[in-house]
Amino acid sequence: MSDEEEQALRARLSELRQEHGDLDAAIAAIADSPRCDQLQLTRLKKRKLQLKDQITQIEDSLLPDITA
Repeated sequence: MSDEEEQALRARLSELRQEHGDLDAAIAAIADSPRCDQLQLTRLKKRKLQLKDQITQIEDSLLPDITA
């Protein structure tokens, strides 16, 4: 992997982590509201899980493969 590719992955990882954190805050706000929209809450949670999967995939690609 070239330095440019690694930098691009790290930038994307940062964006995904930011969005994941933003979704976490949005989910908490919706869940605490008296008129909680369950459909919207479910959609946000699903998106958050998708982001987590993408984050994990990028983190795995950035870590060197160490065979013991």
